Formats: sequence, structure tokens, C-alpha cells
Amino acid sequence: MRVYEALVKGLEGIGVGAAFGGAGESDTGLMMALHHSPTIRPVITRNEQAAAFMAGGYAMFTDRLGVCFATAGPGAFNLLSGMAVALTDSLPVLAITGSSALKWKGKGALNETYGIGRTPDAQAMFAATTKGTYLLTDAAKACDVLEEAVNLAFEGRPGPVHIGVVTDLVEPGVEVDNYRDIRLDRKPIVPELAAIQSAAAILADAFGRDQQVVVLAGFGAIRSQAGREVQAFAERFQVPVVTTMDGKGIIPEKHPLEIGVFGDAGHASARKLFREADVVLAIGNSFAQHDTFDFHTDLMERKRLIHINIDSGEIGKVYPADCGIVSDAKLAVAALTAEVSQSVASVAPRTYDPQDYDAEQIFHIVRELHPGQMAQAMSRMLPKDAIVLGDAGAHTAWLSYYLELSEGQHFHKPGTFGPMAGNTNGAIGVKAALPDRTVVVGCGDGCYLMSGFELLTAVEYNLPVIWVIFDDSEFKLIKLYQLAAYQDSALVDFKNPDYTAYAKACGADGYRVETLDEFETAFKTALGSGKPTLIDASITRLALPHYSSSPDGLLAGIWEMIQRRFSRG
Repeated sequence: MRVYEALVKGLEGIGVGAAFGGAGESDTGLMMALHHSPTIRPVITRNEQAAAFMAGGYAMFTDRLGVCFATAGPGAFNLLSGMAVALTDSLPVLAITGSSALKWKGKGALNETYGIGRTPDAQAMFAATTKGTYLLTDAAKACDVLEEAVNLAFEGRPGPVHIGVVTDLVEPGVEVDNYRDIRLDRKPIVPELAAIQSAAAILADAFGRDQQVVVLAGFGAIRSQAGREVQAFAERFQVPVVTTMDGKGIIPEKHPLEIGVFGDAGHASARKLFREADVVLAIGNSFAQHDTFDFHTDLMERKRLIHINIDSGEIGKVYPADCGIVSDAKLAVAALTAEVSQSVASVAPRTYDPQDYDAEQIFHIVRELHPGQMAQAMSRMLPKDAIVLGDAGAHTAWLSYYLELSEGQHFHKPGTFGPMAGNTNGAIGVKAALPDRTVVVGCGDGCYLMSGFELLTAVEYNLPVIWVIFDDSEFKLIKLYQLAAYQDSALVDFKNPDYTAYAKACGADGYRVETLDEFETAFKTALGSGKPTLIDASITRLALPHYSSSPDGLLAGIWEMIQRRFSRG
């Protein structure tokens, strides 16, 4: 058995169902092994960067390993953005790349990346964007290295790993004579009893004094599939739930205890409730910049914070926690519910003022589509198990604000690394992992122009994703930043192609829509077509996403900005 055959067989044994990569000289052996695999579907992308994003998408809502691959040198380096996303978003991903021959090390061979003689250092670059990187130089260690790398990807807080395979190992006659199936030893991160008891004491005291407790749920709660546990906790103690953008849908957004999205592009209902809270139970979040109004210094003043996170390094990183629980979110919330229930009797139903997505009025007098109305229409039409991805840009703020998720539906935006086109391409990996679920991408035209050629990949491999392009022929978010900082804008306008013609040229369906009725007709058709589809939606440039730089609202944010400017003057 040759080295790449051994690696592929090991991945088959742990349930990997797809691998995404780019064609190249030093990974031809891997391509051949994948071609002959009975269970792993190989997907060859047009650019390796897309392959890394797709591998992240494959892992995003599953418990499976995402796999991407590339040739040595430039192909391997194209994976780095996707590795950084997987690192910040806690996605278990394995990147396998070629590496030039050791026998020529230091001579400047084609694609050499050993950091010698003015060659870049691939191991250093992957070390900076993964949990761990390995250089496989001995065929006899193939299974050991694969096993160690895969287990590291799942250990503790999940993340990406990398294996470089030197070209010497693909030469004729080099065999893996000691193949064995790899052991996947996934140990759940169980909360310590003392931490649960400490948090339960804080909560019981708050309930006893009729103080306001609020849950703030992030993507870690989604990753751990803790929705039922969070809802059970909220209902048992009548605790309202606010979420980050990536926590949307942890409980159905029509639930009376679901109050809305908290953050600078979130809902006033969530901001108001959070400000009134005495105790915050933060579940699976990292208090990222846009979720904390640029790390607002007084966000946790006069509050007690209980912080649940699988990564101990996240607890106390931004705001000191009165109690930190290092644990998988699902296990921690279940244990906390049981512990608090021992000392807190039944809690009477409480009434809150949640975000009313249906009643949200959009003042719109121009002909072009308002992006908020389009997101509301998507909410009404989405199948029950749909997944909606936003990309980097203003469109994600509109989706987060106006898209209302029902039970079983998910939403995800780019994480703190935040590359454009990450989810535009990552959606193909999501669809490969979950072929029976509807996958929709809301992306800006700027994002789509960076990576839209992967539509060919979706068509070739019959992965029917729906891309809704928020088309206003400008980099909206960048323009808004420029206007705020310089009172002027530049280099943000561009021309879009005929997306309908492009889609049809690729073998996909394509629609140009300019009104809400046209969008609803196109979206309904796309949902039923079973084909990759582009919907080019001409949206108004006059619409602005909801935004506040202060947890006290827009006016408070403006006043804070004025104070900062005068204090600097």
C-alpha cells in the first residue's frame, strides 16, 4: 500500500465522506487514491483557497472532519486563509499537502518550501494557522502521524491541522507495510463539579433576589448542538436568551424567551435587556469585537458573569468572569440546569419584549429591492432545516437583523478572521456534508466576484447551493467606514457582469430580480430546482444596516464618538 493510499484508507475508517482540493504534481498520488476510494467523494476546486473554505463548511454543522489538499508550494499556501478561518471558528479540518523532495532540500527545487536559501517556510506558515503541523518523511509513520493529527484536530477546542508529505515517499517502491486503522479518541470536555456548583450558587442567589438573568449564546453553543439544553434552561427558569450573530437559531427566534441578536448590528430589544441584566450566562462565545461594541469597557459593569467555553483561554480574555466553566457547552448547560434545579423551585412565567421580525417596518420609497425585505421573504420561504450563510459585508448585518430562524435552521457568518468569499465557497462544503438540507448563501457582489468561478465546481459535482447576490455595485461596508473616518469615499464602486448569463454558461440556473415579487418567484423556483442557482438581486444603495457603536443605542454611540474626538483634540 502506497503512502497516500494509507492516508485515504485511514480517513475512510473515521467516516470522512468528502475531500476538497486542487490538482498538482506533488499530490497526484492523493488524487489517485481518492479516485479509487469507495466512500470519500473527491471534489477538485478551481482554486485551493476555495477547497480550504469548503473543508471548513463540511465540518461547520457536523461532527466530522473536513479534509482539503493541495500540491506543494503555491497550492499549499492557497489553503492558509481557510486554515485561519478554521482556527478562529473552531472547525476540525485536516489539510494534506505535498512537499518537495528531501534529497534536494536546500537546492531550490520546484515548489521548495523548507525555509532555506530564500525559499518560504511552509511548516512555519502552517504552524501559525493551525493547531499543529507535521512533515511526513517516513512511510512507516504514516498511520501514526495521521492518527495524532486527526485527534489533535478534535482535541479540546476543535481546529485545523496540517500534514505535509515529502515527494520522496511517492516514488515507486516506497510502501506502507504496517498499515493499521487509526483510532479516533474524542474525549468530551466535561465541566468540573466545583465550577458548576459555583455558577449554580450565583444563579440561585439571583433567582432568589428576583434579579434579571440573561443568556448570551454564541457559535460554541451551536457547534456543540446545545439548542435543546439552552431552551430547557431558559424555560425552566424563565431566562431570556440573546445571541451573537453566529448564535442565531440556538432556540427558535419565534420563541417568547428569544429576544434577539446582541451586538453592534443587533436588535434594540436585546441591547435593552442586556443592559438591565444583573447576571449574564455566556455560553460558547468569545466576546468578539462586533458582539461587544468594539470591546466596550463598561459592558459588564455591575453584572456578574458566568462564562462557559470549551477553551480556557477565552475565559477572562476580554471581560473578567465571576465563574468560568471550561466545558463543552451542551454538557455544561445540562449540568447547570440540574444543579440549579436542586435549590430553585418552579419559576413563574415571565413576559419579555422580544424582537418582532414580522412587524419590523422598513421605510422604503425607491424601486430597488430593500435587502431587509428580501431577508424577511427568505425567512417566510426557507424549508424547516435550511442553513443560511452570510459572507463578509453589509449583507450579513441585514441577514442577521431581518432573517428569522425556526427550529432546525442555522445561520453562520465569517468568524473573526473574516475573509471575503469564505462562506461563498464554504457553502459547497456544507452541502456536501448535508446533501438533504437546503443551503443558501447571502453574499455581497464583491464577495461573489472574488470566488464565483467555483460555481463550476458546484455544477460539476451536483452540489445545488443557492447564492443570493446582494448587488449594489459597491463595497458597501468599506464605503461606510470611509465615510465615517474621512467624510468621503473612494475606490469602492465597480461594475458587475451579467450574472444570469454567467450562471447559464456554467450550467447553473440564474435569475435577475429587481422587485420583491420577482425575488420571491426566483427563490421559490430555486428551492425546488435541485440545481446550483444564482439570484442576482439588484438592491438599493440607500439602505443602511442597523448599527450602533454603543450598547445604549445609536444616539449614545454618536455622543461617545464626539467625546472621544474632542478628548483627542
